[in-house]
Amino acid sequence: MTPSGSDVLTQMPAWTMAGCAGLAGALAVSRDPGARRARMLMTGRGDEQRRSAVLAMGRKLFAGRREWLCAPVAAFLALLGESVLPLLAGAVAVPLVRRWLRRRAQRREREEAADAVTALCGAVVGELRAGREPGQALLAAARDAAALGTAEPAVLAAARFGGDVAGALRHAAAGPGLGGLAGMAACWRVAVDGGAGLAAGLARLEKALRGERRRREELRAQLAGAWSTVVVLALLPAVGLGLGAALGADPLEVLLHTPGGLVCLVTGGLLEGAGLFWASRIVRAGEAV
Repeated sequence: MTPSGSDVLTQMPAWTMAGCAGLAGALAVSRDPGARRARMLMTGRGDEQRRSAVLAMGRKLFAGRREWLCAPVAAFLALLGESVLPLLAGAVAVPLVRRWLRRRAQRREREEAADAVTALCGAVVGELRAGREPGQALLAAARDAAALGTAEPAVLAAARFGGDVAGALRHAAAGPGLGGLAGMAACWRVAVDGGAGLAAGLARLEKALRGERRRREELRAQLAGAWSTVVVLALLPAVGLGLGAALGADPLEVLLHTPGGLVCLVTGGLLEGAGLFWASRIVRAGEAV
């Protein structure tokens, strides 16, 4: 049935808002000034290291804008359901998705920093067994291992000029994922004060850090089934809506334009959010054991 002129005028604000939201999401993702700067640098001259740095910066900039992909999805649902409620849900989802992405990025950075500390311990052990002095071994190993965080200049300066390397390492251990540097500082202190072998202590520390990483990976593999259950629970409502539409019903019309549907939508959304939050907390608690 062809809509009348009054119906078109009534739906015009929703369609306009949906189009603006979709356009804003697309602009936020594809026309970021930092991304344009990265593309400009990529077209210029530079060595392979600069190109790698620019690519990493581009990936970081895109990762920082991925939450705005909720806007085009919300705009599509608003057009499909002829309602502004999906736009409001998309506006609420943007900060939530941003928070989730930030947490995941921070966890990945912590794990990468922990792996870098393990690699640094192994590199220092190799340099020590090759006959280098402790300070020289740390300087040589730190060239290839980015495991000292923002305290790297202080640690390298202490190693180069005979300063308090143990204190600098202990200060660097306060960074996220760099707790292994505290054990390295203890080994350094014992070797300097008590004359114990630094290579042997760092080798045991490296073995312990690798064992902790292996235990974390095994635990994550065991919890993969639980995470799969969480994902399935999150997708069930969307699957139900798709099945309803495939059977000839109009679930969006019922949910967005009838009082009973609105009550079901709000209640189901609250229960869905509470269930996902509870399941995620259970899985995270299992990972923290």
